[in-house]
Amino acid sequence: MTATAESPAADAVATMRVEIQILRMNPEGTHEREPGEEYWESFVVEALPTDRVLDALHKIKWDQDGSLAFRRSCAHGVCGSDAMRINARNRLACKTLLKDLNPARPIKIEPIKGLPVEKDLIVDMEPFFASYREIMPFLMTTGNAPERERLQSPEERHRFDDTTKCIMCAACTTSCPVFWTDGQYFGPQAIVGAHRFIFDSRDEGQWDRLEILNDKAGVWKCRTAFNCTEACPRGIEVTKAISEVKRALTTGEI
Repeated sequence: MTATAESPAADAVATMRVEIQILRMNPEGTHEREPGEEYWESFVVEALPTDRVLDALHKIKWDQDGSLAFRRSCAHGVCGSDAMRINARNRLACKTLLKDLNPARPIKIEPIKGLPVEKDLIVDMEPFFASYREIMPFLMTTGNAPERERLQSPEERHRFDDTTKCIMCAACTTSCPVFWTDGQYFGPQAIVGAHRFIFDSRDEGQWDRLEILNDKAGVWKCRTAFNCTEACPRGIEVTKAISEVKRALTTGEI
């Protein structure tokens, strides 16, 4: 049966016009803009309330302006590649529904803060990954490899389970006001990455990592603003993890 304009079925799939305002930057410049100049550009798309911000960006790129640049991959909140500032908050475009953003008003989209912008919504992630590499994010053991898996109790696993959820999206780090202004601070994600191994009963490099995080660029830069916890799309208690690392440094106990 074909739904009519008055039928409930038609209401359920009714589209709406949404204005998307994007902070853009082209390093090569355009006919109207200088190289590297930032400017806001507005687009209007037809969308369903249940569409995601990523869907709206796809419509803009595919139907209106193919030069728009942004990252995305899995589109299911697993890869973390489409983190951006949406209405002044760090979010994943693939997990943010238009209906949750008050689509009656313009939706503002910017690149995440604190990292160099390469073009439009794409930032240079290398400083972020460099901090992550510094904390040695891999299992460190001594002796010969076991013939079977290294056993661990459910209680031991639970100790660090929360921080294994990280998808490296950088939403926590680039929501941190200290990271925005301090070029040395590792940032929340690097500390979360270290936490995942520091409290792993199978790992033997805990104190090496704690020594790194005890440096002036480490955990003591954290001002407990809780921005990182609020920004995490995986619900990781980032501030709690940072405080547990601080406690280990203070007490000498893991």
